[in-house]
Amino acid sequence: MSERTAAAVTFDAILCDLDGVLRRWPALTDLERAHGVPDGALAAAAFAPHRLLPAITGQCTDDDWRAAVADDLRVHTDRAADLVAAWSAGAGAIDDDVAEVLADARAHGPVVLVTNATTRLESDVDALGLARHVDAIVSSARLGVAKPEPAIYLAAAVAAGVPPERCLFVDDSATNVAAARTLGMAGHHFTEVARFRALVASQRLPRRAVHRRGRRGTPPPGRST
Repeated sequence: MSERTAAAVTFDAILCDLDGVLRRWPALTDLERAHGVPDGALAAAAFAPHRLLPAITGQCTDDDWRAAVADDLRVHTDRAADLVAAWSAGAGAIDDDVAEVLADARAHGPVVLVTNATTRLESDVDALGLARHVDAIVSSARLGVAKPEPAIYLAAAVAAGVPPERCLFVDDSATNVAAARTLGMAGHHFTEVARFRALVASQRLPRRAVHRRGRRGTPPPGRST
């Protein structure tokens, strides 16, 4: 389903990515330089597939993942533990403009956060007040499956209470958006808030009579905690 098609259809729920859409992170360059490691070294260690995939599918804890990242960085500096501690101290920040778009969308239908996340997600949800911005949260670490695997998209649709073909999936990863489209979802590759706002504003749907409070989603049968 193309971007043009997504703009042409109506949808009853939004399934929204977290990092790179609703949540923003500061650049890592200053941290890396302050701790004497090359530019890009922290990201390369943290997001290497053999490190990241176990962390976002619940095969290891967030603490274990970060400890492994520190071990990998010791090739660059004896301050690796300090670097990882500094990197881990923050929880990022909510993009207020995106939050405003989601608030408008929630007047018409549910918004479900669907994110590739570690076991730390729950503490970040509390720190950032994420639950007030969405109706449910589906975490890859709790489900045991990460985007772009079909099961996590289907779990998010179940959490929304809406068939996949009536969902709009929003992500800053083109790969993840393409995977959603193969399931019949409308897809929006997020690059800027103005385009996302225009897409949501193009929907002419009745307002919901009852506005549900944000909650953490319950995983479907499979892996759960």
